[in-house]
Amino acid sequence: MYNSKITGLGYYVPENVVTNNDLKEFMDTSDEWIQERTGIKERRWIDPKTEDTTAVMGAKASRIAIERAGLTKDDIDFIVFATLSPDMYFPGGGVQVQEMLDMPTIGALDVRNQCSGFIYAMSVADQFIKTGMYKNILVIGAENHSGGLERSTRGRGVTVIFGDGAGAAVLSRSEEKGRGILSSHLHSEGKHAKELVLEGPSTQRWVPEILEKNDPEDVSYYPYMNGQFVFKHAIGRFSEAIIEGLEANNLQKEDIDMLIPHQANLRIAQFIQKKFQLSDDKVYNNIMKYGNTTAASVIIALTEAWEKGKIKDNDLVVLAAFGSGFTWGSVIIRW
Repeated sequence: MYNSKITGLGYYVPENVVTNNDLKEFMDTSDEWIQERTGIKERRWIDPKTEDTTAVMGAKASRIAIERAGLTKDDIDFIVFATLSPDMYFPGGGVQVQEMLDMPTIGALDVRNQCSGFIYAMSVADQFIKTGMYKNILVIGAENHSGGLERSTRGRGVTVIFGDGAGAAVLSRSEEKGRGILSSHLHSEGKHAKELVLEGPSTQRWVPEILEKNDPEDVSYYPYMNGQFVFKHAIGRFSEAIIEGLEANNLQKEDIDMLIPHQANLRIAQFIQKKFQLSDDKVYNNIMKYGNTTAASVIIALTEAWEKGKIKDNDLVVLAAFGSGFTWGSVIIRW
């Protein structure tokens, strides 16, 4: 059985910076209120005047990752695209990237696991490579949240959190034992699905019903989050996923060289850091700059950490995420 190794990383975020003070133009909030609760100072939102979409950003990040892997688009055998905000209800973003990059008629798979989407996507890609089916797989996490947020005081609790962006990784086949992805661990608990949800549109409330009601007070088309409930569960599940990954590889928390948590809330990341007794140089957070970019957050943070030289050869890198579904998981990597 082969191993899968990350050979290329890339990310892209829109140029348009939206600060906490900018949000005061259309909602009752403050920089202090947002930073105290989330740690976020600013985020990137797509400027509607630009070409950027979820798929376009994913393609931009992918070009960087493929080049850094020393490959061409013709070397990629498969695409796994994670997002909750595709450009179209269907088809998904994977086939759009295949067309945008002018790739051969390779397969493209879309993953809808929200904040843990990139973890799930990496796990899927890892299995395809380990079994020998594919040699090089492009794994993408991309989100356009700004197009679907309620920009008013009513939507404040959710809108201040989310940002736009994309990241991509190339996973390649390796025969070097004990390096690359060591293991991945995935979980879900659907009984809490409605604690972090966007209910419409859906097949239960489809086009005829939408057109008939045309109700401006219908908030089901905006994201809903039970913040305290999600926060409490996130702390527990993050820890469980990390411990599970370490135990599966006979490792201890002291062996972690870099933890890349999903950028959901800086307070969650800080709680996990304290629990695992990790120094500041062993945890990478960038939620302050980008907000929560959901499926893109782990890969953007991973790429930034690598670019800054914070991840070195033979380091043990732990990726972990928790989000809507509830779904959560971890990926353990020997760099």
